[in-house]
Amino acid sequence: MESHDLRIFKHVAELQSISKAAEKLGYVQPNVSQRIKSLEDELGVRLFMRNNRGVTLTEEGNVLLEYTNHIILLMDEAKSIINPQKWRESLTIGASQTISAVKIPHLFSSFLREHKNIDVKVRTNDKQKLQEMLSYGELDGLFFSGTYNYPQFETVYSYFEKIVLISSKHGQFENQHDQTLLVNSDKNCMYRNKMLDFSNKSNFHDPAIMEFDSLESILQAVHEGLGISILPADVAFSRKEVKAVQYQELSETIKIDFVIKHRKQQPQSLKKFIRFLQRS
Repeated sequence: MESHDLRIFKHVAELQSISKAAEKLGYVQPNVSQRIKSLEDELGVRLFMRNNRGVTLTEEGNVLLEYTNHIILLMDEAKSIINPQKWRESLTIGASQTISAVKIPHLFSSFLREHKNIDVKVRTNDKQKLQEMLSYGELDGLFFSGTYNYPQFETVYSYFEKIVLISSKHGQFENQHDQTLLVNSDKNCMYRNKMLDFSNKSNFHDPAIMEFDSLESILQAVHEGLGISILPADVAFSRKEVKAVQYQELSETIKIDFVIKHRKQQPQSLKKFIRFLQRS
């Protein structure tokens, strides 16, 4: 078995699709199919069951995936240890826009002072997509609020985040029942749901809702007096130079978990990051 074939196999297994794996790797589909067939011929077993939606691993395929993850992890670590100038360790973390806006940069500014040979990437997306990316192995870990439905995930670190209600100083909090709710377009966004829950508990009268795809758009909309929103306190207070915005800290907090995919062997860079978080 060649390491290149194992990497192709890993992509097909995690994406459950030969065509998606080919697209991600930049190959034509017949080449990926041929590499999988060569692996199956060499091992003398079927690694995938084909169906209308793609492929699923056989029992033998699941065993090979466990060994593949371990082999690739050891190969990458060996390169970074033998020649750290050429092969640096890597760490890819996922987070929502709100979580990544302030908390993530603050954490990594301290972490990278201790571990200068680790290349860090931060991926932002909606909650469901981030969970899929972690499940497929595209992320090493994920900062996440709420529940997750993947049994292979585990929480290794948690913290609590204060939240604030923000509005334009041109309006008054007393008149907030007449204001538009400014929320993220992601239906699973924790802060969106907190805003909607707050309006229900405060007996808002059928409030208008305006959706945005970015945190900066929500902040600018509040600044322009378009409505009110709920955001993490760290995010809101980091923009305190915006003098046209007022803040009302709420008693409730939001729990943020750092979630990883449970596996026998974790990358050394991830182990270092977890240890850093747990002593922070």
